[in-house]
Amino acid sequence: MESRAEQREGARRLAARLDADGVGNIALTWVDNAGIARAKTVPARRLTDVVERGVGMSPVFDVFTSDDAVTASDHLGGPDGDLRLFPDLARLTTLAAQPGWAWAPVDRYDQLGQPHPACQRLFARRMVDRAAAAGLDLRMGFETEWVVARAPQGRADADALDYPCAGPAYGMARVVELSDYLRDVTEALLVQGVDVLQIHPEYAAGQFEVSTAPHDPVRAADEVVLVRETIRAVSARHGLRASFAPSVVAGEVGNGCHLHLSLRRDGASLHRAAGADWALAPDAASFLAGVLDALPALLAIGCPSPASYLRLLPSHWAGVYQCWGVENREAALRLVTGAPDDPDGGHAEVKTFDAAANPYLAVGAVIAAGLHGIDTGARLPAPQTGDPGALGVRERARRGIVRLPATLTEATDRFEKSTPLREALGEVLYGAVLAVRRAEEAHFAEWEPAQIAAATRWRW
Repeated sequence: MESRAEQREGARRLAARLDADGVGNIALTWVDNAGIARAKTVPARRLTDVVERGVGMSPVFDVFTSDDAVTASDHLGGPDGDLRLFPDLARLTTLAAQPGWAWAPVDRYDQLGQPHPACQRLFARRMVDRAAAAGLDLRMGFETEWVVARAPQGRADADALDYPCAGPAYGMARVVELSDYLRDVTEALLVQGVDVLQIHPEYAAGQFEVSTAPHDPVRAADEVVLVRETIRAVSARHGLRASFAPSVVAGEVGNGCHLHLSLRRDGASLHRAAGADWALAPDAASFLAGVLDALPALLAIGCPSPASYLRLLPSHWAGVYQCWGVENREAALRLVTGAPDDPDGGHAEVKTFDAAANPYLAVGAVIAAGLHGIDTGARLPAPQTGDPGALGVRERARRGIVRLPATLTEATDRFEKSTPLREALGEVLYGAVLAVRRAEEAHFAEWEPAQIAAATRWRW
């Protein structure tokens, strides 16, 4: 760990570089428990002071809801207290689509320099360290889906969806119609050091997806925040706006944010075990079994809004049944085999999650569930083929396939009973997540699906 003097010197060098690049301001972001990226901004010339003293913020943000209301938990809420935001200088990035701006994610500490127990980024790092102590090296990456529409330009119908493209799902026509826009998104990400694997049209009207390369889990969470805000900025420069909401139009295909993960030990992939079932080493199989077992509770982390459950529909490739399968895009947990001759190939995909999720909570909770699976010797059941939604109720019961929670209330009930997740999160963070989920479900309890989708469409 760097000393204070080394940090100050590094900050001075970075401030000089930012000044040379014409950067005048830095956006410091954290993601709250409702999945909203919140920010404080500072002049770039103050970077040295910020690294040494941090930036103040209230701990009440841990109990903000998606509509900017404030709830309370046993540990957090109200006007009292203060925290300090400390930027991660290794992740400081000059923003390609916001001239004069840079960005950095923050860790949160109290005024005495102790880690804030509800800091989601520090939670993710703790889980990475816990995995490392078990000899596991994890790589994670996200698929980001979004819908783009023309900005309202002062019209009275500000919430209307005016799509800038008319091409069919996955169609080249959409690429042609928005080629300048997609080029600018790709170039902005690449300039910022984001390794884009692919970018393409998706199923719903105006919908696209970008996949980025895997990294260590904390960086993967940082990067998905940067990806979203870069897409938002490029969209604005094109007179467009982007929605990452799980349900943009109720009853239609929504936006997911699938989490991909792989495990290694001593430099070797645990998805390439010769002679093992599904080529999974025992710890990889138990890790994935732990994730599968925990999925009903994990939905309260990865699908945190009532709008999330408008997206989770059978036979929509959203993974609404608690099962896994080899290259099965209807399974909640998909095993991706990769090319047979690729020694680094093979990983798993959690298909249920969406972009309303706090990505730091998502990666940390999945690691916690997987490690619990290893600790308990969890075993994967038989993989499923085909669409579970096409099976009759009796056949699903015979195969042991059950529906994942269909509402936020059901998922939160399962989360509340999950001892492994409660232990991993700690009482303060666990309590804050639970309070926000209960507040969200109470707020939207009497709303119709179309009202929920409309109210949350531009929150993420």
